[in-house]
Amino acid sequence: MSDTKPFVFEASVEAKRTAPATERNRDAITSVLKGHLPLHGTVLEIASGTGEHIVHFAAQFPNLLWQPSDSDALALTSIAAWSAEFGGDNLRPPIHLDAASEWPVKEVAAIVCINMVHISPWPATQGLVRNAGRILPQGGLLYVYGPFRQNGLPTAASNEEFDGNLKSRNADWGLRFVEDVAQEALQYELRLDEVIEMPANNLSLIFRA
Repeated sequence: MSDTKPFVFEASVEAKRTAPATERNRDAITSVLKGHLPLHGTVLEIASGTGEHIVHFAAQFPNLLWQPSDSDALALTSIAAWSAEFGGDNLRPPIHLDAASEWPVKEVAAIVCINMVHISPWPATQGLVRNAGRILPQGGLLYVYGPFRQNGLPTAASNEEFDGNLKSRNADWGLRFVEDVAQEALQYELRLDEVIEMPANNLSLIFRA
């Protein structure tokens, strides 16, 4: 599945990082994934962050093989530390992967990307859909979660404030329009099948190859 070597780490409690939002949103995300993930195969997570989401998903979906990835060394160490505590055999070691670049992955059954699009430059989203279009089989799932804007719909005040905060930290960050992501995805034969409203003014975007 992957042409790259797994990340080598030394497990320790200190290496584990936490993201409070993970505990708040993981069950809602799991409920959506239950209706869209394949029954078998490998699921690649892009920008796994702390590693908390993918450990949870591996426990919830034991028939699927889960592959975490990230471009940040501290994130990879955290993912590996959380993974070390996981008792199942369906979670691979994390791999280094930059969403904007060409991925060292040949094919997977599905791709999951949570809370990356708004906290990364636009080329990361372009790389996400470009690579997903390359490695997903026909009918394969690309699941994208996070806060977005939508044409013709008001943006929640909390999301407007969040967008301003993101842009103050990095001018290349910020909430994207669903329509812009969908248009970019269409270039790589990925269609937006469904937009699902989630708690805390987030959305789940269901793309199919």
